[in-house]
Amino acid sequence: MRSCYKRPVRSALLVAAVVALATMATTPARASQTLGRNATNVQLAVNAKGEALVTFTRQDGVVAHILAWGASDAVATGSGLPQQRFKVDNSGGWGKYRKANYWRTFKNVCGQYSGPPLAYGVAACTAPDGSHWVLQSWQRVQPLRGVAAFLPSQMAWELHLSHWSKPLAVLEVSPNWTYGGTLQGLFGRLLYDGKPVFGARTPSRTQHDANARYFYIDTFDSAYGPGWKRDGAKVTHVGNGSFCYSFAPLVKPPPGYPSVPTVSGVGKRHRVTVMGPGVTPDLQWEGAALGSYDPNADRTFNALFDSFLGGDGVCKSER
Repeated sequence: MRSCYKRPVRSALLVAAVVALATMATTPARASQTLGRNATNVQLAVNAKGEALVTFTRQDGVVAHILAWGASDAVATGSGLPQQRFKVDNSGGWGKYRKANYWRTFKNVCGQYSGPPLAYGVAACTAPDGSHWVLQSWQRVQPLRGVAAFLPSQMAWELHLSHWSKPLAVLEVSPNWTYGGTLQGLFGRLLYDGKPVFGARTPSRTQHDANARYFYIDTFDSAYGPGWKRDGAKVTHVGNGSFCYSFAPLVKPPPGYPSVPTVSGVGKRHRVTVMGPGVTPDLQWEGAALGSYDPNADRTFNALFDSFLGGDGVCKSER
């Protein structure tokens, strides 16, 4: 087992601006390659055939041995090709080879991880061919607006497997003032191979899109309470792979919610996490909240906002 760096991958803090009232959608994009939930004792091995063996203890105490292979990197949006996705054998080799103890004979050739630092890493290694493998575990599905978990599916620690050899996707995020300087917000975009990452539809529990991704927005030490809390989630916009967001008070709770705090979720710090396209790693940006309104800085924010979201009707009123 190789341990992964815990520091987040951060794009440079971009100077730009944009706003949007918080979305309360509670149906985030389906994880492209989630191998388990609430896993402990996680181990990663990779053999000379390019198969990964992921071993962990499930929540019920049973040890799982999962074989994954057949995918690397991602397919750029608009290529027309199927998105990269692992083939998975949850029996550890019986499904692929009809060998019940295949996982017992698995020979690891993956060495010390030499890739970039990543958020939420629990195990990682670099194969002899120079490609990287990583397991990340984080609470992707959370209630929004700092609300405590009220459904069994919320707050589970998902275990994600990634494999790549090419440059990673780029997550670009900037803080900004919104609504005439009365609120703070964030905007940004996700690029892969220099092209925006987006899908053709908004994913839900019944509708999947292999290319769509959500930007998960968290706030630290806010009116919701101490520590990190989930404030919102925004899907990548069609065409530009971008998002816009404002930390705005919400009075009416969304459908299915018990209640929501009627305060702004702006905190001391903010972060944005997004699943990489295909089988590339999950990425994270983190930055400090803004100070007092500065009109000169706001003009710089607006210029960058226009370069990301110019002509985007969804965010037009958020500039």
